[in-house]
Amino acid sequence: MAGEDEVSFPVPKSKARQLLSVFFVVALVTGFSFCLFYFNSLGSYVSRCPTYSNGASTEVRTEHEDLHGCASYIRLPGMPLDAKSKNLEQGKCDIFSGSWIGDPSGPVYTNNSCSFIHPHQNCMSNGRPDKEYLYWRWKPYGCNLSAFDSFKFLSSMRDKSWAFIGDSVIRNHIQSMLCHLSKVEEPVEIYHDEPYQCRTWYFVNHNFTLAMIWAPLLVKAENLQDAKLEIQLHLDMLEEKWTAQYCKYDFVIFSGGQWFLRKMVVWKDNAIVGCHNCEDSSIKELGIEYPYRKVLQLTYQFMTSSEHKPLVFFRTWTPDHFEYGEWYSGGICNRTRPYDEGQYTGKPVDHVMRLVELEEFEKAAAMAEEGGARLKLLDTLHLSLLRPDGHPGAYRTLDPFGEGKSTAKVQNDCVHWCLPGPIDTWDELIMKMLVDEGEISYS
Repeated sequence: MAGEDEVSFPVPKSKARQLLSVFFVVALVTGFSFCLFYFNSLGSYVSRCPTYSNGASTEVRTEHEDLHGCASYIRLPGMPLDAKSKNLEQGKCDIFSGSWIGDPSGPVYTNNSCSFIHPHQNCMSNGRPDKEYLYWRWKPYGCNLSAFDSFKFLSSMRDKSWAFIGDSVIRNHIQSMLCHLSKVEEPVEIYHDEPYQCRTWYFVNHNFTLAMIWAPLLVKAENLQDAKLEIQLHLDMLEEKWTAQYCKYDFVIFSGGQWFLRKMVVWKDNAIVGCHNCEDSSIKELGIEYPYRKVLQLTYQFMTSSEHKPLVFFRTWTPDHFEYGEWYSGGICNRTRPYDEGQYTGKPVDHVMRLVELEEFEKAAAMAEEGGARLKLLDTLHLSLLRPDGHPGAYRTLDPFGEGKSTAKVQNDCVHWCLPGPIDTWDELIMKMLVDEGEISYS
């Protein structure tokens, strides 16, 4: 892969000074250009909301009628050029803005020490030969991000509960959390549905519960199991798997994701309003932005109107790193190092979906100001964009290039993350945000 295996050639001494001068000038220009285009941060919101009602006045419908030293910031386009400098001068920093730096200590757990890793994300057991992807840590500009403290987390979460709501990337994340916490206490699985998509674990010694709720599109949807079929997406009906349980949890983390890129027919009030990439050309093409925006609006309306007020984290869009194709057309991701800042800024869809997320989060936070809800943005997009090396790639299955196997049929996973791997940083970000919110104390 270009850019990964660069070769350095000796430079004649007679040209060294000239090259040094040129390099200095280029560095200055590059740095200035980067400052011009870099997105800085806006303050995050801690919001309140009105009481939720199932009465006729609300538009929200569900299928279930019974129902630490750094502040975090939202990055939006158009910030003043000196916003980052001002934040640093005020003793603040954006924990979501930084770079990946070498960390010789490596991960705190291994694939052998954690039994909660999904086989498709167990890259080492599946034979991934390189290990360098394990030796990086996220370093925010202007502050440090502490390692995840499992002892402190479990002690602070005694008698409490968390729900992780979303798709397989959310499942990927909760497995990272379980691997961290199992270093202190091994949880007991107390529930799973038949396909093992919804699962609940209990930490007996801390009376602490972690739940994974499978709701990949957050609203009611049919035809999820067959990629050849069009998803039937209902914009006015939230998925009851999570709404029916929402009142049980003290903390909630949810996200949208790549499912919104699937071909789908969109419904509202029992009528088709449009579609995305559907087979019937007579149906209006809505694109991907419209359904994603409407789903987030409905979700936030439910959360900010609910009488139950957990601390809610919305985790931003997760990019993929497919190159030379997509998952269905031979795309690969075999890089072995993080990108440098500015080397990769994502695909157009990443920017479209991110803008939708930021706009809807901002509106939800403003709408909730008078109530008691707390919404926090877990902004993982930028740091994830820089880690093309963190995916299973071909090593989503055991020994994909083994003797007798056809390399032409190897499918890559460039969406999910190896465990251990970059996704473990998401737990560290959550830990910081909990400290900022006063939910965890280091005293």
